[in-house]
Amino acid sequence: MPKLKNPYYDGAPSDHYDGTRFFNPEGIAPGGLKDLWKWRTNGQKATWPKTVDLPAGPAKPADRVTGTDLRVTMIGHASLLIQVAGLNILTDPVWSKRASPVSFAGPKRVIDPGVAFEDLPPIDIVLVTHNHYDHLDLATLTRLYHEHGPHFVTPLGNDTIIEKALPDAKVSDMDWGDSLTYWDDLTIHAEPCHHWSARGVRDRSMALWAAFVLETPAGRIYHIGDTGFHGGVNYRAAAEKHGHFRLAILPIGAYEPRWFMKGQHQNPQEAVEGFELCKAHYAVGHHFGTVQLTDEAIDAPAKALEQALADKGIDAARFRPLRAGEVFDVPVPPPRD
Repeated sequence: MPKLKNPYYDGAPSDHYDGTRFFNPEGIAPGGLKDLWKWRTNGQKATWPKTVDLPAGPAKPADRVTGTDLRVTMIGHASLLIQVAGLNILTDPVWSKRASPVSFAGPKRVIDPGVAFEDLPPIDIVLVTHNHYDHLDLATLTRLYHEHGPHFVTPLGNDTIIEKALPDAKVSDMDWGDSLTYWDDLTIHAEPCHHWSARGVRDRSMALWAAFVLETPAGRIYHIGDTGFHGGVNYRAAAEKHGHFRLAILPIGAYEPRWFMKGQHQNPQEAVEGFELCKAHYAVGHHFGTVQLTDEAIDAPAKALEQALADKGIDAARFRPLRAGEVFDVPVPPPRD
């Protein structure tokens, strides 16, 4: 039988690539069709409201943030606007109504984007952590390309997907451990996280997934789009390699049922543990309250995060679950000994 061809990436095998598929070293592989059917028929899916109003209305970001300031605005789910060092950075931007390969079916957002597309400041950089449809939305990337012309940064293989749709776009691909210094006041590092990828039924794990560390004059930012906790191994490694972080942006949703989701999606308790392990001063919780992907109720992640912080004796102001439209001006942390 001929070897299955990877349509996205052709590179040498490594400690996380077998020549066809990427994998999490010593990690838990995503469940198969039998497990998927068991989950989908468990009858435990909470009912979400069909629509939710923006808590504070849509935000209208400033054009730039400079100096020691660091501002994060929640768009929704894993889409955030990071403003730091005079740069405007979007993560996993999705303005589409559905996280789906088609416009007429699939998970539908229940809340509008926290920033209207036309109110975006000039976008310099777009970080795409992996190729799931709730993170890599070609319709949004195409609109960003035509209206802002940003530099797209993404893990190996995802560049192929973006460049097929936008052949003239500036796209940089990164492997775990790579660094990219293209801007005077920013270095981007790609780091491991425990997840997977797919755009269809035959391309599972053929494009890489990654976390990003942003090294800026205003401090380091650790951004994870999706991850399983995996004993905290990646959090410990990030702290050992980069030192402490001013801000960690961590997923807290899409985690139930645990037997199916544990390997790829951490829960709020694990997010709090990761927050401590990576030595972050502050954190933003994301990946909740926008599209229903899993079984938990729409307000469950924020409630569980509040309880997990209380159990650890951590001030809730240090780890904020941002709703769409909310803005967090991240305080300058006190000096460390």
